[in-house]
Amino acid sequence: MTLLHTGIQFNGQTGFYSGKVRDVYYFDHLIAMVVSDRISAFDHILPRPIPYKGQVLNQIALHFLEASKDLVPNWLIASPDPNVSIGYPCEPVKIEMVVRGYLAGHAWRTYASGQRVLCGVEMPEGMQQNDAFPQPIITPTTKASEGHDEDISAREILNRGIIDEAIWNQMCQYALMLFDLGKKMANERGLILVDTKYEFGIYNGQLILIDEIHTPDSSRYFYLDGYQDRQDKKEPQKQLSKEFVREWLMANGFQGREGEIMPEMPDDFVKEISDRYIELFELITGKNFIKESQENLKERIENNVNTFLANYMPV
Repeated sequence: MTLLHTGIQFNGQTGFYSGKVRDVYYFDHLIAMVVSDRISAFDHILPRPIPYKGQVLNQIALHFLEASKDLVPNWLIASPDPNVSIGYPCEPVKIEMVVRGYLAGHAWRTYASGQRVLCGVEMPEGMQQNDAFPQPIITPTTKASEGHDEDISAREILNRGIIDEAIWNQMCQYALMLFDLGKKMANERGLILVDTKYEFGIYNGQLILIDEIHTPDSSRYFYLDGYQDRQDKKEPQKQLSKEFVREWLMANGFQGREGEIMPEMPDDFVKEISDRYIELFELITGKNFIKESQENLKERIENNVNTFLANYMPV
């Protein structure tokens, strides 16, 4: 059994929101984020869930939230279930902070089209795909409730009054600090953190990190070993990210554009995605992945969360 839709009614629940991958349950003083096995690409949810993906994402995020909590305050309180994180209810900032250390993915597609400015940030001439930028760049996007997130520049963010300059500056500082930590932790495990995104929220007047960080859904990783040799030979980089899912979809005629039909996902491809997520968990954390039982997933989550709620004492 995989977790496609949660559809749980917890004790004391006051609200519910279903995102592309995570289902968020609201309580008086808490939120519970249940990570499903859904997978999205090109801002569309793919038709088949990926076994263990929710557990992988939740546990990688916990690994990094715990490692970074003394650097940047975050929303997390506890994880009472392998697929669930519980934390403080924040007012999300409607900007996603995308940090790019390398010319890959969307940045490369923009660059290859001849453009040299992305989200108001100039990219140097003479770069090739997957080259490192001289310094990491921040290319923010507006967080859309539906459809595609849109690129936006710092100037537009401030001119439109989406956030004030003090919050923007703090978000930039936090994002670069987190990226630097993620880069160091990845290097220790023989990986390169290529690019990633961070989300922030306001809780009791304080800017804090929310959602998840440094998982394969929000981040791209290259293997460190052989990176430079592959660049010198102009060969594709060996990577751990969702990019191979996007590439498979593009090869099958789908990029999320109007009129395109989502291709069927064969069993062997679903298994390959699951295996790659587990591989990344073990690589990035240095821990063995323990496959929790997939039987009665919803009941397990419901019981574990309700037990936590019954014993939780607000600070």
